[in-house]
Amino acid sequence: MSARAAEVLQGRGPRRGLARLTPFLGPAFIASVAYMDPGNFATNIQGGAQFGYLLLWVILGASLMAMLIQHLSASLGIATGRNLPELIRERWPKVAWPYWIQAELVAMATDLAEFLGASLAFQLLFGIPLIWGAVITAVVTFSLLTLQKRGFRPMELAIAAFVGVIAVAYLVQLVKSRPSIDALGGFIPRFDGPASLYLAVGIIGATVMPHVIYLHSALTQNRIKTDTDEQKQKVARMSRTDLLIAMGLAALINMAMLAAAAATFHASGKTDVSDLTVAYKTLTPLLGGGAAVAFGLALLASGLSSSAVGTMAGQVVMQGLIRRSIPVWLRRSVTMLPAFAVILAGLNPTKTLILSQVVLSFGIPFALVPLLIFTARRDLMGVLTTGRVVQVLGWAIASLIIGLNGYLLFQTFAG
Repeated sequence: MSARAAEVLQGRGPRRGLARLTPFLGPAFIASVAYMDPGNFATNIQGGAQFGYLLLWVILGASLMAMLIQHLSASLGIATGRNLPELIRERWPKVAWPYWIQAELVAMATDLAEFLGASLAFQLLFGIPLIWGAVITAVVTFSLLTLQKRGFRPMELAIAAFVGVIAVAYLVQLVKSRPSIDALGGFIPRFDGPASLYLAVGIIGATVMPHVIYLHSALTQNRIKTDTDEQKQKVARMSRTDLLIAMGLAALINMAMLAAAAATFHASGKTDVSDLTVAYKTLTPLLGGGAAVAFGLALLASGLSSSAVGTMAGQVVMQGLIRRSIPVWLRRSVTMLPAFAVILAGLNPTKTLILSQVVLSFGIPFALVPLLIFTARRDLMGVLTTGRVVQVLGWAIASLIIGLNGYLLFQTFAG
C-alpha cells in the first residue's frame, strides 16, 4: 500500500481533491478496457450505420448495468481479500476443474477477438499482411505484460494511456463527423423492427465480459491493506469513484463510436457498413484520412490493451480455481494460437470476431451468478454486504443479460 493511501485511510493527508483520490485509481481502468474491445467496435459501428442514433439508449443502459456488476466484483475483493475464482474453489470445490475448463475456453474466445482487432489495426494503418500484424501484436502484448513484474501501478498507467488514445481518437471522429442534434433522440427507448431488436440484444449481450468480472475482484483484493471496517468502507467509496470515472469514460467512447458511425455512414446512405476494414476504407472519402487514421489508432489501442488484460484474467482464473500457475509467455502463446489459425485459414476477421462474442456469452452465467450469491452473504462481505435493493437489481440485470444471451445464441444457431 502506498504511503499516500495509508495517510488517507488514517485520516491524514489531503482531505479532498485529486491528490486524495489518485492512490485509489487504477483497477477500474483496467476493467473498463473490456468494454471498449474490438467486439464493441464491430457492434457499435454496425448499429450506427444501419439504424443511425436509434440505439444510443441501449449502450447507455448496458453501460449502467456493467457499472453495477463491476462494482460488486470490486467490492468482493475489498471485503474478502480474495478474488471470485478463489471463492468459487473454496465454497464449491467439486466444480473447480469444470469451472476452469469453461473459463479457459471463454478466455480463448475473448482473446481471439482482441488479438484479431489489434492485428487488423496494424494491417489497416501500415498496409502490412495480417499475419505480420499478428506477430507484432504478440510482441507488444508480451512487452506490456512484463510491466506486472514492477507492481500494479505501471500496468494501470499503461492501460490508462491506451484508454486515453481511444478517447482522443473518438473525439477526433466526433469533431469530423459532426453528429446532428437528432442524436439526442437516440436516448429515447424504442426499436425499428426485428433487426434493430436483434442488434440491441447483441450490444447488451456482449457488454458484460466474464473474464473481467473475475479480474476486477483480483485487482482490488489486498491492493490497499485495510485493518478496520471503516477503512474498508473508505476504500469501497474510492473504488466507486474510480469505477464511475473509468466506466463512464468507456460508456462515452462507445456512444461516440455509434454516433460517429451514424453521422458518417447512415447519414450518407451507407447503411450496410458492418465490416471494420470497410469502415476504415470508407472513412477516407467521407471524412478524410485523419478520421481513418484516428479510427485505426483507436482499434489498435483497444486490441493491444484488451489482449493484455485478457491474459491477466486468464492467470487469475487458473491460479484461483485450480491453484496452478504457468509462465505468462506460455499462456500468451497458447491463447493466441486460435487467432493465428484464423489468419492462416484466410477467414474474415470481423465475422470471426463477432462469432467469438457468441462463444463468450456462454461464460457469463458462470461468472455472474456466483458473484451475486457471494456479495449478498454477510459472513463473507461484512460491512460491504449488498443491500436488498442492489441484490434485486443485480438479479434482474443478470436475468436480463442471461436471457438475452440465450436469445442471441438461439437466433445464431437456429435462425
